[in-house]
Amino acid sequence: MMRPLLRMGVCAAVLLLAHATSASAAPGGPVVNAPVGLVEGQVVGDLAVFKGIPYAQPPVGPLRWKPPVPVPSWTGVRPAHDFGAACVQPPPRPGSLYADPPAKMGEDCLSLKVWAPKAAKRAPVLVWIHGGALVGGASSEGLYDGTRLAEHGVIVVSINYRLGVLGYLAHPDLSAESPDGVSGNYGLLDQIEALRWVQRNIGAFGGDPANVTVAGESAGALSVMYLMASPPARDLFAKAIAQSAYMISTPTLKEARYGEQSAEENGRRLAAAVGAADVAALRGMDAEALTVAAVKAGYGPWGNIDGHVLTGQLVDVFDQGRQAPVPLLVGFNSGEIRSLRFLAPPPPTDAATYETAIRHQYGDLADAYLALYPASDMGESILANTRDALYAWTSERLAIKQTALGQPAFLYLFDHGYPEADAKGLHGFHASEIPYVFGTAHGTPPYWPKVADAPAEARFSDAMMDYWTSFARTGTPSAAGQPAWQPYDGAAAYMHFAATPQPETHLMPGMYALHEATVCRRHAAGTLPWNWNTGIMSPVLPAKTAGCP
Repeated sequence: MMRPLLRMGVCAAVLLLAHATSASAAPGGPVVNAPVGLVEGQVVGDLAVFKGIPYAQPPVGPLRWKPPVPVPSWTGVRPAHDFGAACVQPPPRPGSLYADPPAKMGEDCLSLKVWAPKAAKRAPVLVWIHGGALVGGASSEGLYDGTRLAEHGVIVVSINYRLGVLGYLAHPDLSAESPDGVSGNYGLLDQIEALRWVQRNIGAFGGDPANVTVAGESAGALSVMYLMASPPARDLFAKAIAQSAYMISTPTLKEARYGEQSAEENGRRLAAAVGAADVAALRGMDAEALTVAAVKAGYGPWGNIDGHVLTGQLVDVFDQGRQAPVPLLVGFNSGEIRSLRFLAPPPPTDAATYETAIRHQYGDLADAYLALYPASDMGESILANTRDALYAWTSERLAIKQTALGQPAFLYLFDHGYPEADAKGLHGFHASEIPYVFGTAHGTPPYWPKVADAPAEARFSDAMMDYWTSFARTGTPSAAGQPAWQPYDGAAAYMHFAATPQPETHLMPGMYALHEATVCRRHAAGTLPWNWNTGIMSPVLPAKTAGCP
């Protein structure tokens, strides 16, 4: 989004020439002379903060459902004082503890924010990808304010990317337009373009383009896995952080595989559902109306395997060692499903019905399943199994696969509770680690259980910020006055973030083996997805087959 250019006085111009490659004090605020152009930010304590910097041209009109086009350099000084618009998204679910509607929203949304220490020189860079199921969210949310992290000596970059139908629609006509014969993955391509922008420009802000960590939570962590698997993203980052990632099966662009329709067929059905005869009609629809209509039609935005941006199922890419060979910090929360109960089925009427269903559906794996998720406490077992099938298995799998590449992987379990969350039955709920990682307990959404303003909570947050920023700096997480965090490696080490950080080994014995076997059998059968259809919702598992436990 182009803003009116700031008129500069003679003194400011002289000052810019004297400090052409770094942040400098101009009358209106610090100004950076980046390759893309002069950018004026604001001083926040010891930081220079720049908001709403465009990294790609507005994806509107004929650029809707096109790969992002790099923003051209500009002349004059561009003010970067306000957050850019959030990408178009449907209204949040009323009363959701994650609901934090953006102040402004539009298709012209491909912008980023930079929090930089004023004295930064070749500082490590952390690029944050927000969550929101690839449907909602924005980098302007208070949870993601980068001020406290940047005060730890890192440059924080937070990005917006296209969401929902505008970010992930695949369609045969869109593929026909593409020189690569592909469509969809536009939101992922936005993330890649933002990382390219960082490579080209972050040095002017005092950052080290050779020391970039890409990080995200939930859909942001899914995006991190996509980036690790994507050939066009290779060499754009040096480390990765995945918080509550989920390695689900992914649609293929043109073929029905693993119980999923092709991405193009999903797009064709969506067009029919919203009454659009062709892509031209889809491009002519109002962005917000189309987004809401797509949600009502049941359209789900996912990356797709197109052979270009994504070349295989994530499980295959990581099994074959084709992912980015970078150090990894990865983990999940103990109460993930306590705030996402729609992902879990209600318990059956009695324990006998529960056990009968599990024995029927899991066959020779039923004993292992019931040992982990017993019928004696069905409610908790269902929450735990859903958590583990999505988040715990994924986290340990990522640690195992990066270790196999010879890269250090640091696994965690976030099991920290606090009074208001625990009183609401939300101990360790999904995303509850974020305000501790960012130091943003003051910026949580309206319905979020408020974090207590207590010294113990502040110390806990300081420790997490230390661990995360030291990992971005060196590839090894460490925190002042806290225990050493050992890599997963042969000891299966992990950090247990409970009341305080505690190093432990062998996370949830038996959990990984069970879910790895389940996914392997479904993958081998070729007709079943490995998404949320787990536990009493599971189809009958295929019999043990060669190569699967």
